[in-house]
Amino acid sequence: MLEAVLTRNFGLPRSESLATYTANGGYQALRKVLSEQTPQQVIDLLIASNLRGRGGAGFPAGRKWSFMPKDPDLEKYVCVNTDEGEPGTFKDRELVEKDPHQIIEGVVIASYAVGAKKAFVYIRGEFFLGVKRWIKAIDDAYAQGYLGKNILGSPFSLDLSVHRGAGAYICGEETALIESLEGKRGQPRKKPPYPANVGLWGKPTLVHNVETLANVPHIVNHGAEWYTSIGTPKSSGPKLFCISGHVRNRGVFELPLGVPLRDLIFEYGGGMSRGKQLKAVIPGGASTPMLLPSQLDTPMAFETLEAAGTMLGTGAVVVMDEATCMVDVARRLLRFFAHESCGHCTPCRVGTRRILEILERLERGKGISGDVERLEEIAHGIQGNTFCPMGDAAINPVLSGLNLFRAEYEYHIQHKRCAIAV
Repeated sequence: MLEAVLTRNFGLPRSESLATYTANGGYQALRKVLSEQTPQQVIDLLIASNLRGRGGAGFPAGRKWSFMPKDPDLEKYVCVNTDEGEPGTFKDRELVEKDPHQIIEGVVIASYAVGAKKAFVYIRGEFFLGVKRWIKAIDDAYAQGYLGKNILGSPFSLDLSVHRGAGAYICGEETALIESLEGKRGQPRKKPPYPANVGLWGKPTLVHNVETLANVPHIVNHGAEWYTSIGTPKSSGPKLFCISGHVRNRGVFELPLGVPLRDLIFEYGGGMSRGKQLKAVIPGGASTPMLLPSQLDTPMAFETLEAAGTMLGTGAVVVMDEATCMVDVARRLLRFFAHESCGHCTPCRVGTRRILEILERLERGKGISGDVERLEEIAHGIQGNTFCPMGDAAINPVLSGLNLFRAEYEYHIQHKRCAIAV
């Protein structure tokens, strides 16, 4: 059992306060960095730790830092991505509401390493408590010298501010987030150029997910060797897993990367909640392909889930029992993705709507011959042909469902009702 790292303060009284954070070793990593390490040494430490981004893509954080230009006179920015909008994902909200100073410390260290003097928190507009916690924590950090001019008596200065989004899922994509921060419509930019070269207001910008930044102080305090001792050779460190669906214990669990999916569901999740058999699992959020009960021993790590034909994503595990209609699962998820399409490109804007229309027709008992083939044709037309990854994310529930549960789709067409009788 992993000793709590990211969630070590969660059970303490007023865990969100600066007093609680500093009483339990908070900001010691920042003191160490500012007094003992050069920016390049911090970047080298992150590279050695093999910390991979926790926002879904899993890109190595140290490499991302190394892409930022080294020119000290160049204006640079750091953006904190708190736009957590994918169904089944709720870990970043927990971190912000229960331990925001852990994230702030990571932001300051990251800014020091890449030479940024200004950082921005971008938070989903619906996270009302999270906004309050961010503002209070930032004010307290300024008051105690952890933000502002000459932090802790060092030559380094950093300003940090909070900006609320309007609740658009696409703004979780880093370039759409940057567009929104600039006051524009939240739509993705063409890449390259990447934000590390041309980001916020055309300046080099480092964009990181909340959970990724929360790992940084612990790596500084304990070292890269300690961090790589947790997890698997290619997926280092602890991970926050969100478990929801038909399990007894729903919530956020901190476990080492590589924990078997079986343990997540039956040990930490407490097993199936309705006395029924497991049917399928979404392992990494709504945009990741499903796994079957025969794949329960798959380790929850980037490389092992990829080998199993799916992704770790955000680590949001959605458990479904045998009474779940897989056509209805696809319909619910496509309703979300179709609604959240930014409309920038035709395959996503129109394709997701056409898929949703067919799925809704199947659920109403109005399916017609050829609907399954039409679903596949439209989904493959979207696949790889959209401006950003959201198109591929949107069709995963459909293609995965058709691959694993095609008979259920065909039953809807032949019998004009659901075989599961939802």
